[in-house]
Amino acid sequence: MSTATTMSTPSPASSGGENISPELVKKLRDATNAGMMDCKKALVEAKGDFEAAIAILRKKGAASASKKAGREAKEGVIGSYIHAGDKVGVLVEINCETDFVARNESFRSFVKDVTLQVAAATPLYVKRDEVPESLLATERDVAAGQVQGKPANVIEKIIAGKLDKYYSTVCLLEQTFVKDNTKTISDLLNSKIAELGENIVIRRFSRFQVGETLPGQAA
Repeated sequence: MSTATTMSTPSPASSGGENISPELVKKLRDATNAGMMDCKKALVEAKGDFEAAIAILRKKGAASASKKAGREAKEGVIGSYIHAGDKVGVLVEINCETDFVARNESFRSFVKDVTLQVAAATPLYVKRDEVPESLLATERDVAAGQVQGKPANVIEKIIAGKLDKYYSTVCLLEQTFVKDNTKTISDLLNSKIAELGENIVIRRFSRFQVGETLPGQAA
């Protein structure tokens, strides 16, 4: 019939994602820890573009984390890690909303990843607002001293960029994940919140290294 010849072919997005292969969905899940349906929806939205789908999931994960951020998280675990050779040890407290999630294998795996991160990358703080203002003032002074003679607006941008770099070194949430340099620990946290459906908080950590100088001790 003539009507059959005039019907348009639906796009992958409008057809419900029939052109998205299960293998690609699994690959995206492995890369992001997001749910299978969320991965398929992201790939449909991205028209099969893998990197674009990752970006979509990260945005949704951050939005999900933001919505859950005000929810009380008093359950959780204290995770530990002793590095080979017994020279470095780590304790972390990571909170969630329910004991059910605290016992979840995926949550426990996340805790382990955070302990490994602290051992390997030596962060000093969990997030930006924990960094003492005195240290930030010093960093600003050093950065300003390196860009003398430039216009004020340029100096301001350069200092802001150098502070961002400093935060990415000393703040756990802003560090690049040691097991995947395409993610930060914040990305990893947000994806876990989206996956498990609860607020998750990295509350605190301690890192011990044999022979290190302690605060108040002479070097």
